[in-house]
Amino acid sequence: MERRPTKAIRQPRQDSLRNREKLLVAAAAVFRETGGEGTLEAVARRAGVGIGTLYRHFPTREALFEAVYRREIDQLAELSAKLEGTGDPVAALRAFLQALVGMVATKKGMIKALAIAIDGNSEISCYSFTTLSAAMERLHAPAAESGRLRADVSADEILQTVVGMCLARREERWEPAVLRLIDVFVDGLSLGEAEPSRQTRNVRSG
Repeated sequence: MERRPTKAIRQPRQDSLRNREKLLVAAAAVFRETGGEGTLEAVARRAGVGIGTLYRHFPTREALFEAVYRREIDQLAELSAKLEGTGDPVAALRAFLQALVGMVATKKGMIKALAIAIDGNSEISCYSFTTLSAAMERLHAPAAESGRLRADVSADEILQTVVGMCLARREERWEPAVLRLIDVFVDGLSLGEAEPSRQTRNVRSG
């Protein structure tokens, strides 16, 4: 029996991959800056590509939403891995929580723009919860084991508290206020000599 040659798997072109990444970066920025009012045309303009290119990569608004959201989650997981074992475990945890605020801001904008809510049982919700919980635990455990952080407050409790801080804010420019509260929150969880907050560090360096 004659064997037919195996058809080679076609790899995405480099320019196509670059366009996809530019669209994801642009979409995250547009959703955050406009509070969810940005259009797909605005995303394409921000990325410097045509609207047809956007639709080739993301045929629906939902597809773009999911891709941006997954990218934000994956970036937080990568940040957690980079921060792990960098020195001060409390500072690493603080940096991760500050980055988490940006992810929630993007998510809030996308939910408003698409007029959808993530179902708690959906695959993407499960993925985000599992990934963020693991990323948070990676930084929480060393901080607690070092004696620098209260061990009676779990990683998931800290994660839920910070996300709750973000979702509870209704004003247009809420991120600076939440970042300030994160400093207060982490300082309150710290044991021994509290790490100077970001505002205190800025005053000293000014």
